[in-house]
Parts: sequence; structure tokens; C-alpha cells
Amino acid sequence: MLLHHDFESQVVRHGGKVALICAEARYTYADVDRAARAIAAALQAAGVQRGDRVALFLDNGIEFVAGVLGILKIGAVFMPINPLTKDDKLAYMLGDARASAVLTSAALEPVWSAAVPKVASVRAVFVAGSASAGSSASPCREWPAADAPAAFQSPSTIDQDLASIIYTSGSTGFPKGVMLTHLNMVSAARSVSTYLGLREADIILCALPLAFDYGLYQVLMAFRFGATVVLERNFSFPVKVLERMVATRTTVFPGVPTMFAMLTAMKDLARFDLASLRMITNTAAALPESRIRELRALFPQATLFSMYGLTECKRVTYLPPEQLDIRPTSVGRGMPNEEVWLVDDEGRRLPNGSTGELVIRGSNVMRGYWEKPRETAERLKPGPNGEMILHSGDLFRTDEEGWLYFVARRDDIIKSRGEKVSPREVENAISAIDGVSEVAVVGIDDPVLGQAIKAFVTLRPGAELTERDVIRHCLATLESFMAPKAVEFVESLPKTDTGKIKKTGLV
Repeated sequence: MLLHHDFESQVVRHGGKVALICAEARYTYADVDRAARAIAAALQAAGVQRGDRVALFLDNGIEFVAGVLGILKIGAVFMPINPLTKDDKLAYMLGDARASAVLTSAALEPVWSAAVPKVASVRAVFVAGSASAGSSASPCREWPAADAPAAFQSPSTIDQDLASIIYTSGSTGFPKGVMLTHLNMVSAARSVSTYLGLREADIILCALPLAFDYGLYQVLMAFRFGATVVLERNFSFPVKVLERMVATRTTVFPGVPTMFAMLTAMKDLARFDLASLRMITNTAAALPESRIRELRALFPQATLFSMYGLTECKRVTYLPPEQLDIRPTSVGRGMPNEEVWLVDDEGRRLPNGSTGELVIRGSNVMRGYWEKPRETAERLKPGPNGEMILHSGDLFRTDEEGWLYFVARRDDIIKSRGEKVSPREVENAISAIDGVSEVAVVGIDDPVLGQAIKAFVTLRPGAELTERDVIRHCLATLESFMAPKAVEFVESLPKTDTGKIKKTGLV
């Protein structure tokens, strides 16, 4: 079974059903398939072969979705790239993967026209919309029309072939290309959609970038069942997104903590009729307990799934909704068809009740990092049955029953007064203060403490807090060595392209 086979089965089953809603446009499964076949034919005519890498530098829309499917149909490898990427980083990723072609848009021409000429491997750039005259990217071609001749040869792809290369955010050093096979991605999509209980009748609103695997899998999972996806370009205008949710009677809403912080800060949320919403999912970062309570109060009819994952294997754990009241700060246990456990610094398996690095074993684990054997060897190590298992680089603790609780990235641990401090634990404590919207905790150099703890805090409209208020609360709820030495109130916190709070540069 290949990644695009589920979609093709749905085209046969009910091609007339709406697959995508993009703004006011609606596209059936048959419409999407015609667009994908046209792209497949155009790419093959441009010389793209089985195994070649094709970049998708596009905003959310029909072009992105059809592009992914068209690339897969000819056995090529799709590379989703966030449309917020700058030209130097785009050139790096295209060159690193030796991409053969790029699918993009005229709106992004100032970026790709500066990047593409630096990459000798790119032979064709297909541009959605009207590319301006005199573009410096000579391989420019018109976007293939959905009704264009769509003759192409389907190669003998197998599930061990690469389906995608997804680049990490590159918060430290250059981005790394995560190699994912058809088997990796099919396994992840099936496992996640199984425990979520997605249905053919679901309408999933996705305001996450499709270049982010959490956004991408909303489409892949929906197409397994013949569900409908409502695509929004982003979540910059929450009111617009909520109006779309009401109009389409959205049943599933995937989000990240920054999105939920914006939602819970809205004073007029009650005016939106979201009674059809049956499920909310969260990943990217753990939700503070206070935010979980707010979401459940706002959407009492919707089940909330807290999850944890990483690009190298898509998803790792989920917390069944019935466990939220029992262990709200847990990210759950391993998902179906996967095994997870904790290890110490020597790689020894730890019993329940311990703290250590999370290890993942399963068919969802990546093939490795594209042409980076040293970095691959640091993360993929021999497992108990001869296969390679993934060392996440994340520290977790387990309770006596084996439920997992995120502690910190291994390299994010703050060492203050000779003690190890988890930024997440301090952030959770501060998030519980009434009026706090978002918080980021970092370690800063200190001649006496080694590292001092500093908190950056954004407040909700109308809230008033002082540095002393925050420190006093932390001293009352945490061990004294975990209380921040300094608190800085800021209007906003820097974010990555995928909506995570970015701590690099916070001092």
C-alpha cells in the first residue's frame, strides 16, 4: 500500500463528494484527482523520474494537495517547504536535496526567483498564477491545467521507497531532511486516524501549514476515509476561521498551543455556533493545565486529544480523552503499532517512575536524515530485534502506571544552583496565573548560579501583573531553586513557522 492509494480508492468510491473547501471554492475527489494527474504528467514530461525530489513551496490550497498526489503518482519524492521560508534557506534546502523541480506560486516569486538560480539541479519551476515577465528563474513553466492531457507512466514504486523529505525547523544549525518512506507515512496515518476515530462524515478545518507534518496529515488522514478538509491559509485572523467553521459545520479542529491561546483570549467566542465540533486535537507543545480547563469549558461537547510527536516519526503518544481529568499534564502512552520506553544516559531501559530519554520503535520511524550519516547515527540506533530505533532527544518521566509526562528537550534543561530545572514545569506554573496568555522560560548566564531562570510572559488584554507577582506565585508552587530570578513582560513571543514558541534569541 502506497501513500496515495487510499485517496485513489476514494476517487473510485465517491468521486463526486467534496474533498477540499478552499475559501469559496469546493473541489470533489474527482476534481482533486484530475488536478493531480495533470501535475503528474507535466512533471514527467519535464524529466522528473522515480525517486527525484520535487519541492512544494506553496500556501495552503488545492495546488499543494494536488501537487503532493501528482508527485507520488510518478514515484517521486515530495518536499513540503513553508511559504514563509526566506530565499537563502530555500536555496539551501533545494540544493541539499538536489531537487529536480519546484511547484510554487507567482505570489512567492520574490523568494523563489532569488533561490532557484543558485541550485543547478532544478530543471523546472511550475508557477500557479501569472509569473511576472523577466523572471530570473529561467525554468519557469505555467501551472498545468486540470483539463490538460494527463498521460503519464506509473513506476513500480514499493512501500520502502521514499515518499517525502520533510526538513526540520533548523532551530540549531542547518535544517535536516527527514526521509520518510511510504510505509512510514501510511503507518503513521493509519495509527493516528485509528485512535482519533476519524469518520467519513467528518469535516476537518485545517489552519495549520501543510508544510508542517501536523497540517499535512490532516489531508492524508481525511483522504483515508473520504472525509472533507476545509483549508485556511493560516490562523492570523481567528474570527475569519471561526466563521468558516460555523459555515461548514466543522467537526474536527486540530491546533497548537498558540492558536488555543488566541481562542481562549477572545471575549465574544460564544457568538459562534460551534455545536457541530466533536473533536479538538493538540500537538507541537503540551497545553498547560489551565488552558485544557478553558478549552473544555468553552467546548464541552468536544473531546480533546493531547498528543506528542516529532517530524522523525510523525506521532508518538496520545492521551485518551477520558484520562484528562485523571492526569491532565500527561501526553499519554504510545499509539497503536508502536512501542516506546525511557532509557538512561547509557541506553539502559528504565522502569516506570523514572526520568529519561524517550525511545520510539515502529514502522513510523524515519529512514534517517538525507545524506547526513553522522546525524542519523546519533538518533537511530540498533534496537532489540535488529531494527533501528529512534532516540528522540526529549526527556520524559513516567508515573507508576507508565503514563508519560514531557520534561524538556535534553539540551533545554537549565542547570541552576547545581539543580536541573525543566523549563516546562516552570512554564506550567506561570501559565496557571490568572491573566497569563503565553510564557517561555529560558536559562541565562549567571556568575553565581551558573544559570539563572528568566521568564518571558505575555498577558491577556486588561490583565495586570508584576514581576513580583509571578516570582511569588512560583515560590509558592515550586521548589525555590525553580523560581525565576527575572520576569520580562512582552507584547508577543517569537514563533517558528509552525507556531511553536521559539526560545532562541530570548535573553
